[in-house]
Amino acid sequence: MMRASDEVTLAGIMTEAAQRKGLPLIVAVDGRSGVGKSTLARTLAERVEACVIEGDDFYAGGIELRADSAVARAAACIDWTRQRSVLQGLAAGREACWRAFDWDAFDGRLRDEPTWIGPRPIVILEGVYAARPELADLLDLRVALLAPDDVRLARLAAREGAIGPWERQWHEAEDFYFKSVMPPDAFDVAINLTP
Repeated sequence: MMRASDEVTLAGIMTEAAQRKGLPLIVAVDGRSGVGKSTLARTLAERVEACVIEGDDFYAGGIELRADSAVARAAACIDWTRQRSVLQGLAAGREACWRAFDWDAFDGRLRDEPTWIGPRPIVILEGVYAARPELADLLDLRVALLAPDDVRLARLAAREGAIGPWERQWHEAEDFYFKSVMPPDAFDVAINLTP
């Protein structure tokens, strides 16, 4: 695993890798909730003219508290089969389309309006579980964002107002994923965004 000091270094790594590959470079930006994945993905996209796919668009874990294990929740949280289809299209240089989870309605349905993204030399899939093994054959670069839990949880509380049982069930799933499925040394690049 290589450690990148900041987004400028990472942008350079991505640009060089895309030039070497000659086809769309697929980058997964993964990390715990509240670590800054979306912010980093947007910053990188502006620097390297990439498109960004928001992992939360593919949320599939339901709107109720779940009684199953953290292992089962980690497996069910994101519909990686739909992500895979989108990534395959973009990797082939085609336009991609999907319907995102409707977070405003928060009743389990997808938005009526589809999201469309055209092909770009670099595609960034950002979100928890973005680097999951089921997508490994499509990913060219797996980036882990790291931050201490106190920093991350403070960001989440400021953004969401409170962290209740529903959020905590997903934090437990993340614990499992980042300890047992994708620990930091399983990534190609790790960035600690905190001072």
